[in-house]
Amino acid sequence: MATLSQWVAGSRPRTLPASLVPVAVGTGVAAGDGHAVWWRALLAAFVALVLQIGVNYSNDYSDGVRGTDEERVGPLRLVGSRAAPPKHVLAAALGSFLAAAVAGLVLAAVTTWWLLLVGALAILAAWFYTGGKNPYGYRALGEVSVFVFFGLVAVVGTVYVQAEGLPWEAWVAAVPIGLLACGLLVANNLRDIPTDRESGKRTLAVLLGGPWTRILYAACTALPFMFVLVLAAPHPWVLIALLAAPLSLPPTRKVMNGATGPDLIPVLGETGRLQIAYGVLLAIGLAL
Repeated sequence: MATLSQWVAGSRPRTLPASLVPVAVGTGVAAGDGHAVWWRALLAAFVALVLQIGVNYSNDYSDGVRGTDEERVGPLRLVGSRAAPPKHVLAAALGSFLAAAVAGLVLAAVTTWWLLLVGALAILAAWFYTGGKNPYGYRALGEVSVFVFFGLVAVVGTVYVQAEGLPWEAWVAAVPIGLLACGLLVANNLRDIPTDRESGKRTLAVLLGGPWTRILYAACTALPFMFVLVLAAPHPWVLIALLAAPLSLPPTRKVMNGATGPDLIPVLGETGRLQIAYGVLLAIGLAL
């Protein structure tokens, strides 16, 4: 039986900012328009958080039963390390998806039932990332899914459930948030290129190779600051998000200097901190 600390590690806490930051930014957009509804924002945050946890446990289960996590450099995987039986990890994933669905149902009931379709697509995307017979995460589409669901859908959806409208700022702000979420996945997959290639897992990093993947990571951490300038014309307060720029330097330097294997593990934490700082500052700027 896995211990509580192992279950926490298996939820991959360093990836969880990817779920909460979009909600903060979306709430910043809604607040700036005078339409923030805080209980809806909190419920949206809950949906995003448990959905991310479900994704992580689902990936742990699917990769573990395929045997692709048996030789792993990164954080603990419950099934791959045999810390927990596969059926327990599957139950944790399904329980997380169920909790997200119930909370999402409440938001749909007070806004529009079309949200049920969006939620269903998000859960299906979470499961089939590494689950099923032909997981798209093994077909170099992981970054596309992360950009769509942890950028566009999360930010724009958060704005909609509060403002019940889709201002242009929601779409523009969603792009840099999606890029930073992709940066986390790119760093993770860069680290795992040798083991993924060996196990037949064709991630985008495996297809691009190390040098181009490193350039992709640098783009994911640099381009978000260009979007600050776009938003600054009507919302000058968003320029405070530029204060997060120095946090992009240490992880980008490690990646571009050729770090591999365990040396890339700190990059995940540093990318997460960059994402939090950028997202919080951007949310404040948009709200002001």
